[in-house]
Amino acid sequence: MVPDIDQICQEALAAIKAVSDLQTLEELRVRYAGRRSQMRQILGGIGDLPPDERRSVGQAAGKAQKDIEAALAQCQAQLELELESGDTLDVTLPGRPPRRGQPHPLSATADELVDALRHMGFAVADGPEVEDEYHNFDALNTPSDHPSRDLHDTFYLTDGQLLRTQTSTVQIRVMETQPPPVRVISMGRVYRNETVDATHHMIFHQIEGLYVDTDVSLADLKGTLTALARHVLGPDTQIRIRPHFFPFTEPSVEYDFSCTICQQRGEVGGHRCRVCKGTGWIEIGGAGMVDPNVFRNVGYDDEKFSGFAFGIGVDRIAMIRHGIDDIRLFLESDMRFTRQFHGD
Repeated sequence: MVPDIDQICQEALAAIKAVSDLQTLEELRVRYAGRRSQMRQILGGIGDLPPDERRSVGQAAGKAQKDIEAALAQCQAQLELELESGDTLDVTLPGRPPRRGQPHPLSATADELVDALRHMGFAVADGPEVEDEYHNFDALNTPSDHPSRDLHDTFYLTDGQLLRTQTSTVQIRVMETQPPPVRVISMGRVYRNETVDATHHMIFHQIEGLYVDTDVSLADLKGTLTALARHVLGPDTQIRIRPHFFPFTEPSVEYDFSCTICQQRGEVGGHRCRVCKGTGWIEIGGAGMVDPNVFRNVGYDDEKFSGFAFGIGVDRIAMIRHGIDDIRLFLESDMRFTRQFHGD
């Protein structure tokens, strides 16, 4: 009798070990541990055995029953855990096609701007985001008492360095190593201690352009900006140039593009447009003719050469291009936002 019990137990344990789903496990539970199972029948018939066999059969059958029940419980726990963690593979389910990646709207906008400027003859240069005061301020003709050098405008680091407030620093580094003519753009992140709202952020993205040669005029600057605006935003895009002041350009201007979110009406849905603040124009950046002091700082002959410089807010262009009314969306890493662009 005992050998029969051991054989039944080994058979049950092997069957339980091979189970891969809960339904089959339940069938084995009924077969090997149910009320009508062989093991239950053996346990129920111990009283009919000869006295000298009852003890050995009872001990063997009781141990086998416990081993089978323990194996059933362990297998059930494992299968339930796999179901919860999703480790099991249901081959009857339809396949999940991988989601195609696409550029972030800021990257796509920057690439298009850079491509347009490349076709105008501008080369691309790169520079560090952590800068020194000389390249960020001094070489750009920014006096020591200028408000932009204050702590409430600039992020200073503990080692005396700072996070660049503009990509104009790259232009200085290029002019220090390259004689005229120079036609170059620099693109990247810049940092300013701004109050974050729908149109301002402490981290944003700029493209700076510089053109130095003989007989360069403000008309060349306006023509470049107009061509760029219409290439990126369409032939109906308007440009507005206003007098301004920047330490590194003279004369200096600010330039605006017409707001395509409100179509220059100043309102959307009966409310003032949040992007252009009801003016119909969006400030894009600053520009102007390079100040002679900047040329002297890098060793250029300011009597022989002239040039213009301009800055483009990539974030602003992307907002106009896609009708986005909050600059904060770009840096929130929300896939529901980024997946709205370029297909998937």
